[in-house]
Amino acid sequence: MLHMIAGPGMSCLACHERSPMNCGIKIPSPTASLSCRRSAAGFASAVICMAVAWHGEALAQVGGMGMGFGGAVGGISIDADGIVRNLDPRAVESLAKERRQALASGAAGRGAATKLRKVSLAKIVAAVKSANAGQPLPPEVLFLGGLERITHVFVDTEGHDIILAGPADALTVDAAGNVVAATSGRPLLQMEDLVVALRAIDAARAGGIKCSIDPTAEGIARLQALLRTQKTIGQSPDATLVAMQNAMGPQQVTVGGVPGDSRFARVLVAADYRLKRVGMGLEPSGISELPSYLSMVPPGSTSATTLPRFWLEADYEPISRDPDELAWRINGRRMKCLTENDLVDAAGGRTAKAVPDANAKKWCDLMTTNYDRLAGKQPVFGELVNCVDLAVVAALVHGRQLAGRAGLDLTPLLDAKTLPLPSYDVPSSVPTVAHGLKKGSRWVVSASGGVLFQPWSFAANTTDSADIAEARTAALTARPADGWWWD
Repeated sequence: MLHMIAGPGMSCLACHERSPMNCGIKIPSPTASLSCRRSAAGFASAVICMAVAWHGEALAQVGGMGMGFGGAVGGISIDADGIVRNLDPRAVESLAKERRQALASGAAGRGAATKLRKVSLAKIVAAVKSANAGQPLPPEVLFLGGLERITHVFVDTEGHDIILAGPADALTVDAAGNVVAATSGRPLLQMEDLVVALRAIDAARAGGIKCSIDPTAEGIARLQALLRTQKTIGQSPDATLVAMQNAMGPQQVTVGGVPGDSRFARVLVAADYRLKRVGMGLEPSGISELPSYLSMVPPGSTSATTLPRFWLEADYEPISRDPDELAWRINGRRMKCLTENDLVDAAGGRTAKAVPDANAKKWCDLMTTNYDRLAGKQPVFGELVNCVDLAVVAALVHGRQLAGRAGLDLTPLLDAKTLPLPSYDVPSSVPTVAHGLKKGSRWVVSASGGVLFQPWSFAANTTDSADIAEARTAALTARPADGWWWD
């Protein structure tokens, strides 16, 4: 029995029957695991897994504004040819050192952990204008006053401002070079991602924000040719798995809804990659309650006749608002891991919406339940929900015309000439990685992933709240005469 990742329009590599793998629902072309039976003797079970991840530049200076803390994401690197690989451990140490030095000279360490810090968007716009006059942006501005997430948005009509509010902390750098909250260790929101979201949100209205990683048609053809020559995998499949990944070659990376050269895009792909690696068992989750999906497949499992797919989506409760739509509260955000199966018959035919595989469903439920804990162990999953938050805020600001109601000109943030963002190497290809896990006398391999969310749907789902106006009044009353954030 042969298990492998399949892309859209892919043939079964064991029996060579055509089996289109397009999802057909709301999955952004995630890779799926395809399996079929073949009666020819000598074939043991095997699986090919394709993984992706990258890490960006340590610190980029753009136009003297000090932008670019955020290029490094998820412990991966992208070279000038767009090839995605794991970052060398020495580069991680260097990154952490550079960022600690960058933070040491500023005031970023100020402020204790707080449940509701308020950050003035008008003051951030003013800081950008000053940066254009030669004044660099301080780390506190780049990390939005230490916000860990945004729970409230307040419109200040008299002060011509929009206030972003939520839990916050002082800035610090962890061992992997991530800029995180000093108390919780969670990654902080970044101005760079907010600007990308504000600029891209209108274009994301139709297709949402997503990423996908797909094998090439040429790679699939080479792999098919290789497998036709294979009579057995043998007791140790290492040589065969290496030959398979070499035959498949690099896979294509695509991103939708945000520019491919943005940090935002890097977060999407890095989170997809880490999801794959945890599911495949290539790296531990760091949480005993979340083993790999492969380890949960029992010996002799019949789930090999289905096509399990896994992907991440965001979920929010309705956003609360006051009657005047000047105060907003973003409620109940969480990330969900979802799965769906297709059934494969003996001839390689596919039946959509098969009975869900129990092991796949169980693993997804564990991933969803433990997502916040996982984000504490692997910051890229926290980075992902941060980007979701910022995209929802951007949809709210744009869709409800909050800047116009406040009398706040966001042009300095929206204009690429006024505020040129760092441009990073675009991820274009990923080396294939083969990995197997032995189950009794059989080898089982599986990989899957994807990221998709539609911020416009969250911003449109609102409900009236009687108490949200009081929170706005309290926030504006406590505003100091000077300073651009306050607790």
